[in-house]
Amino acid sequence: QQAIDELVEAGSERGVQVAVYRDGRQVVDAVAGVADPDSGRPVDAGTVFYNFSILKGATATVVHVLAERGLFGYDTPVADLWPEFAAKDKQAVTIRQVLDHTAGVPGIPPDTTVEDLCDWDRMCAAVADAELWWEPGTKVGYHAYTFGYILGEVVRRATGKRISQVLAEEVGGPLGVAGELWFGMPPSEHHRLARLEDEPGAAERAAQMLASLPSDLPMFRSAPMELFPSAEFGNRPDPLAADIPAGGKMSARAIARMYAALLGEVDGVRLLTPERLREVTAVSSSGTDEVFGMPTRWGLGYGIGLPDGSRDTAFGTGGVGGSFAFGDTATGIAFGLTKNRVSEDFATATRLTQLVTGAA
Repeated sequence: QQAIDELVEAGSERGVQVAVYRDGRQVVDAVAGVADPDSGRPVDAGTVFYNFSILKGATATVVHVLAERGLFGYDTPVADLWPEFAAKDKQAVTIRQVLDHTAGVPGIPPDTTVEDLCDWDRMCAAVADAELWWEPGTKVGYHAYTFGYILGEVVRRATGKRISQVLAEEVGGPLGVAGELWFGMPPSEHHRLARLEDEPGAAERAAQMLASLPSDLPMFRSAPMELFPSAEFGNRPDPLAADIPAGGKMSARAIARMYAALLGEVDGVRLLTPERLREVTAVSSSGTDEVFGMPTRWGLGYGIGLPDGSRDTAFGTGGVGGSFAFGDTATGIAFGLTKNRVSEDFATATRLTQLVTGAA
């Protein structure tokens, strides 16, 4: 509490939530600052934040729950469930390769708009028609948007339900946090959201950085720069209402509770068996990311390690803007950080994860 109060008082953050579970029991439920600077509405434990890719972990969790039910295996080709995906020689791409970002389909069309992202059928048709960037399984590269659409459509084809419905029925509902864990959030609930703001000077620094980079970098081909996550994007009502399961809307306690229920039992609910947890949190792919150029390690849908590179036993996902969530198989800790200032780095997440893991 002292740490996040200091961040808000110093102006480093505007509104923050931190939730921590250990061995299935919540041990931290801390909030600070305001959810909406215009109205002064304070952050509370139930405030919902749009924190971008942090909810890739929930997308992966839905897939694992269904795999455990036997609806498909990790080495099932995506095209077995979604035949149209086989176009352009993608028939061999497996669910495992999508989960560990080696599928070779990291890009969306360069003319994609925000409105397109909100149109499920349009985006799935575009992804199905995409060409491979590399032979599946041979390289690793972040599938920023395609991760959500591919796995979401796999879930829809396997169950007949949208992934948002399956998330509510199989994860959020049993854990009692369906109202705080969303892909598409109904407009009637938007009043509960924190309002995002960009870090001061971030737009100018980003523009200068992008202008200094070679124009042929793979990241520029993966998605239009206009779709790079920002406060403006995260405050628009159409992405807030749409299923874009490469990201989502959540409270810190909801995402921490999900990771706690992956690690073990939470109020009688355990999402995965210990055997499957070991499988999905083992390193499945690693190397230099073909899209963004940094070292990377993935389990099946979860990044391995904390923002500072430590703790191989930690699995989770961060989001553009600086939010982060993880579980740690060695300590039984599950952690969630949500915030409404869209930062350029993970400085806050690094400080808070070090504080939590150092106390373990």
